Amino acid sequence: MPKTAKKRRKKKGEGPMPSGGAGLIRFFEDETPGVKVGPTMVIVFTALLVIAVVLAHMFA
Repeated sequence: MPKTAKKRRKKKGEGPMPSGGAGLIRFFEDETPGVKVGPTMVIVFTALLVIAVVLAHMFA
């Protein structure tokens, strides 16, 4: 029996991937409306929220 080659099917709506990782970074860092918050600030705000919730549970 001859071996049959498997056909690769592209998913519909899937565009070509950028050649390097910088393409994605450049895409998401373009001029977009909204608040610019870095990863450090997200960690700080999350820690403050957790501390506030723990304190609220302790004293309420």
